Amino acid sequence: MTNLNYRQQLADIARDYYLSQATITEISEKYHLSRYLITKSLSEAIDNGIVQILIQDPINRNLELEARFKKLFTIKNVYIIKDADSFNDNSDNIIAFAAQIIQELISNSNIVAVTWGQTVLNIINHFQVQAQENLLFIPLTGANLKTDSPAGSTPVVQRAAAKFGAHYQTLPAPLYIMNDQVRQQLAEEAAIAPVFEKMNQADLLFTGLGTWASIESIPLWQQQENQILAGLQSQQVAGLLYGRLFDCDGNILNTKHDKLFGASLDTILQIPIRIGIVKSKFKSVALLGALRGCLLTDVIMTESVAQRVLLDNKAK
Repeated sequence: MTNLNYRQQLADIARDYYLSQATITEISEKYHLSRYLITKSLSEAIDNGIVQILIQDPINRNLELEARFKKLFTIKNVYIIKDADSFNDNSDNIIAFAAQIIQELISNSNIVAVTWGQTVLNIINHFQVQAQENLLFIPLTGANLKTDSPAGSTPVVQRAAAKFGAHYQTLPAPLYIMNDQVRQQLAEEAAIAPVFEKMNQADLLFTGLGTWASIESIPLWQQQENQILAGLQSQQVAGLLYGRLFDCDGNILNTKHDKLFGASLDTILQIPIRIGIVKSKFKSVALLGALRGCLLTDVIMTESVAQRVLLDNKAK
């Protein structure tokens, strides 16, 4: 038996045992091999990387902290993940947990709006493949144009739709359009208007949380800083959500000079479930502002983020 054929046999035996849950005796009879050789084959399948076993410990939540947040802020659901031993484990845990929660919500949704960013992309990558043909993913805003990032190459909605065998629509325009007339007329174009119509029907949106540094990291928007800020000082900005800047009390700062191309704030706040995921404690002030402004209905965070938000809330 060639090496290739032998590896195939190991894979077939492992598939029968682990996936079909056949007994050792049944597999022995099927392949005309002794029980010893079947057991040996299963061991070799693991040793050769044909079978990879992943054991995931349950992700623990801090229920006491969650209760404190519900008393302090007007928020429907708060999920606070207990800190792991390392930063990487913390990040992995919150992404895995968020993906599970959001996928359950998606199963009861028809139209799901998404923003952009690495956190959103990581969550989509963690979704389990699930057929949901009547589902539609739509973008909430134009593209951030961070073209040197994996999150900026393939449309995020396309990646999400692929996980569910679902449909998607894109918004082929930049996140900010400085010319007011162009921005207004583009939204009325036949190729664009249907996306805006669907935004009004969205059941769910999920998003990461940004800061002004998120925008400054993109050269194009850094060059347009004065027009985007419209006279504001960057120190006034606590965070960035849905492409819009807000202060530490959750007040949207540039409503009179909003250059964003995408869903209006009124449309966004009518979406019944708006879930935000925050991994970094350096975004605690941004999260505090979002909580105070009731910009999110659901939040997923780590213990370290939660503790920092409570400290910031006392200080401010």
